[in-house]
Amino acid sequence: MRLLAVADIHYSLPQFDWVLSIAADFDVVVLAGDHLELASIVDRRAQSVVVRKYFSRLRALTRLVTCSGNHDLDAPNESGEKVAKWLGGGQTEGVSSDGESFVIDDTLFTICPWWDGPITRAGIAAQLAEAARQPRKQWIWIHHAPPDKSPISWGGARYFGDTELAQWIGEYQPDIVLCGHVHQSPFVKDGSWVDRIGKTWVFNAGQQFGAPPTHIIIDTDAGEALWFSSAGNQFIRLDEPLERPVPRLEAIPDWLKAEDRLSLPGQS
Repeated sequence: MRLLAVADIHYSLPQFDWVLSIAADFDVVVLAGDHLELASIVDRRAQSVVVRKYFSRLRALTRLVTCSGNHDLDAPNESGEKVAKWLGGGQTEGVSSDGESFVIDDTLFTICPWWDGPITRAGIAAQLAEAARQPRKQWIWIHHAPPDKSPISWGGARYFGDTELAQWIGEYQPDIVLCGHVHQSPFVKDGSWVDRIGKTWVFNAGQQFGAPPTHIIIDTDAGEALWFSSAGNQFIRLDEPLERPVPRLEAIPDWLKAEDRLSLPGQS
């Protein structure tokens, strides 16, 4: 399975366009939250309409998986906690999103919403407990906030991670967790785009302006994860211990198609 992971697009249409241009080459595309931008001059309702159109175009090309981030919350739920209602129901039909679990080729995906209070947080705990009972070969979570006290949640002065997620990872030990939220983690001293907690690989691609966005490509058959950014490219082997500093990617692996290479930084 080949997977493209991006987060924190924040209503950057050139970045959505780039994802759309390359999406068909992947089995799964993950957009791990903060699709909208609170500080934009464009009204959030208008932003959500445009983003849903991108989602519709993407789902016609591949399996699209999304989760909510803090910038995506637009309405209270029955308990008064903020949620991303525009992501749910028939508004994004055919797009896997908050609260869902599904299986592709023996890989179980579990998608967690951004939690704004104890009720939603308890819902995630119940969701993970239920998903843990499902048979699978590997388990991938999508959760916008990264785990606390990890290099992928380090902002340069303090951590901005989710303590509960770190505890859930310790309890269930999924194979991969795809996050976002902390834009600068891969670019600051003592930060990173990748970490390992027990046997769990956790990823946060970070955020940069313009296209392409920072992104991670994972090939579970090849057993590799590649990180691409304007600051450089790195890689890890999923079947080997994590090295620090993380090795630089000196050459694009053969398993990437020619179309992919043309879309990657420095490969034109």
